[in-house]
Amino acid sequence: MSVSPDGAISRSTGASALSLYHLLDPDVLANPYPLFRRLRTEDPVHWDPFLHTWVVTRYVDVLEVLHTFSANRTHTPEKLQAMGLSQMGPLAQLMVKQMLFMDPPAHTRLRALASYAFSPARVAVLRSHIREIVNRLLDEVQKKGQMDLIADLAEPLPGIVTAEMLGVPLSDRHQLKDWSADFAEMLGNFQHNPEHAPRMLRTVQNMTAYFRDRVRELKDIPREGLVHSLMTAEVDGDRLTEEEVVANSIVTMVGGQETTTNLIGNGVLTLLRNPGEMEKLQRDQSLIPTAVEEMLRYESPSQHTGRLAPEDVELGGKVIRKGQAVMAVMAAANRDPERFPDPDRFDVARADNRHLAFGYAAHFCFGAALARVEGQEALEAIVRRLPSLESQPGTLVWRNNLGLRGLTALPVKFQASHAVT
Repeated sequence: MSVSPDGAISRSTGASALSLYHLLDPDVLANPYPLFRRLRTEDPVHWDPFLHTWVVTRYVDVLEVLHTFSANRTHTPEKLQAMGLSQMGPLAQLMVKQMLFMDPPAHTRLRALASYAFSPARVAVLRSHIREIVNRLLDEVQKKGQMDLIADLAEPLPGIVTAEMLGVPLSDRHQLKDWSADFAEMLGNFQHNPEHAPRMLRTVQNMTAYFRDRVRELKDIPREGLVHSLMTAEVDGDRLTEEEVVANSIVTMVGGQETTTNLIGNGVLTLLRNPGEMEKLQRDQSLIPTAVEEMLRYESPSQHTGRLAPEDVELGGKVIRKGQAVMAVMAAANRDPERFPDPDRFDVARADNRHLAFGYAAHFCFGAALARVEGQEALEAIVRRLPSLESQPGTLVWRNNLGLRGLTALPVKFQASHAVT
């Protein structure tokens, strides 16, 4: 028997069966939705004794957590030192400057300065350029009759777009992707993984040094892009410090790549597993925008996010104490039958689809408009240019990232032809 923080008694076997710790099992990681369904049905506000956090899975409760709970959940360097973890100080110094881990008013200030570059109006101007990049990438593989959808399209597309948006050399995109994947692993994995700490610290040091160098270069030779925009933007006379520019360039780089790569990879895999829905798209390409929203709901690229209770709160009949950690599982909320009829059915024409894949409220992903356009353009080109697309035999391997869901590879084949854009 075990006692939860609100005093409720539960059987250890039940708590163990419902723990998100099971996402470390490759079979559960490959299909976490039965576990999410059990949590949502049996204990929707669940104290996870392995992770020492509350796990919230119903749509209405996840919405509440995203709306009202605190995102300021990083330890300061001073607190880490007091905990005997001073070696993690450089990581903390970076994260406490990132808007991802801030509450208003600090978050409001940073977001106002950063989000202008990602407004829907500015992203709409980029659509034709994104289309050109997609077609160029498919030109390189179409005559082969096969490709790895991840390595040949889903990774390079956002890599190119993100480098261009940041205003850094395009030749650096492979290094940026490697750093991005390392940093995303830390953001997505809640398990204690001490052997990865040295590598993570090297990644943080290298990324920080890289963007500091870019800032200094741009002071001498200005170049259009988000880094320069962050350096020069003003709101009511307020400007970002160099540390804030570096930290938020990094979080933008990571978010801009990982979410879109996973959206494209997960979405195409889901279409391949639902050939009837693929046929609908081939017959009616006007469904592509709603199909992308359904991909985001059905296989959310970002599965969960952490928050802290700002005060004692009752949620789902449980009392969450001030300062306790809460994990809002958007992927579970996005399959809540109370919100989405027949939620385990993939439907490219689903109309009422207010999913939480991009978060909600103040921390709604400010890159969502860009990710949507990249996903739509990639999907449109695939449907139009590769009508005979099918999976190649083999076992799918999901990335070892428990919060940012994506494949390591997706081998596909199609009828080889000359490039026709």
